[in-house]
Amino acid sequence: MSFRYLTAGESHGKALIGILEGVPSGLSLTHEEIQIQLRRRKLGYGRGARQKIETDEVQIISGVRLGKTLGSPISLWIENRDWGSWKDVMQIEPRVREASTHLSDSQTSQDLRGRAREIDIPRPGHADWAGGVKYRHSDLRNVLERSSARETAMRVALGSVARSFLKALGIQVGSRVVEIGGVADSSLEEPSVQELSIEALNLRADASSVRCLDGTAEGKMVQAIEAAKKAGDTLGGVFEVIAGEVPIGLGSYAQWDRRLEAEIGRAFLSLNAVKGVEIGLGFQSARLRGSEVHDEIYSAGGPELVQFRTNRSGGIDGGMSTGQRLVIRAAMKPLSTLMKPLASVNLRTGESTLAHIERSDFCAVPSAAVIGESLLCLVLTQMILEKVGGDSMEEVIHRVQEWRSIGPVRSSSV
Repeated sequence: MSFRYLTAGESHGKALIGILEGVPSGLSLTHEEIQIQLRRRKLGYGRGARQKIETDEVQIISGVRLGKTLGSPISLWIENRDWGSWKDVMQIEPRVREASTHLSDSQTSQDLRGRAREIDIPRPGHADWAGGVKYRHSDLRNVLERSSARETAMRVALGSVARSFLKALGIQVGSRVVEIGGVADSSLEEPSVQELSIEALNLRADASSVRCLDGTAEGKMVQAIEAAKKAGDTLGGVFEVIAGEVPIGLGSYAQWDRRLEAEIGRAFLSLNAVKGVEIGLGFQSARLRGSEVHDEIYSAGGPELVQFRTNRSGGIDGGMSTGQRLVIRAAMKPLSTLMKPLASVNLRTGESTLAHIERSDFCAVPSAAVIGESLLCLVLTQMILEKVGGDSMEEVIHRVQEWRSIGPVRSSSV
């Protein structure tokens, strides 16, 4: 079965739109299941003023009837409430020309309001400059409206559908923040944290203002964000996304583009401001010996009970899931809109000036962690459907259960 999705919409346009194709029929799905995840995306100390404006109310437009998916494309809609203040700027129809002798006062006012928000000064680190060159836009608003992280609200909504699919198969996905602005969570290796269920992990993380499990680190992270805010600056960090009860053998070693970590890496690197992704020990494994990196295998009572002593691989070996928890970490750079802007260039005049300032967050790492959950849900749904197929949930559940029951293959003499 082909599983794919598309999003559309601008940051200050009328709405965000998403289409998800390939979801089997018979999956239980409600508006509230999606809404819960959209509310989680809004969490986190350091978010900007727009979070107070947008409610991110999702509407299921098609593909669901009486609480069950139909097997046809699912379409979702999230209204941008801020659209009311941007109608003139983001209007679809061409603007009237100021030179016309037939302009009314209201038309002239409308045209001036639109032009007042044109942007010709790119922000360092943003899509503004390269996007303007690529698409030949003199007004960089044509770039920033779509490159904005506002688009991720729809990816969370679509990922919530995938989350419901995974939940029906007994798979759960959670996340936490492990570092912000150089302040790290010191509880990472504590057995009590490692043994948390994913549901408990999310509950604890969501109760924190920065989605961090270490209370001491949480306070220091908040202080770091506050200091950056006062300085007109921004902060990045690292977040971790975990999936449990993942079937063995998702992905493949047989072809480069079918490796599970390749799909995960592509999805996470598509998230705004993410500059690095690691699985398991990741970059740390490059500094260790092999004996300190690889997970020893042992038998717990027969070939069907093969287990690993550790999970340094992050649940993936040779491009395939091992059945252990998937552990993915992503490094998010500081956001590129600074209230104390960096040096830039006015593209109309060629003069040196300060970068454009657009309303933004000061730190969005906690939100990015929740978005990362949705991205992993989408990847895992895709890989499961590629492996087992099925047009209905009844088929998919049966095939996944059958696959789980097979277990490791016994060696045989030839």
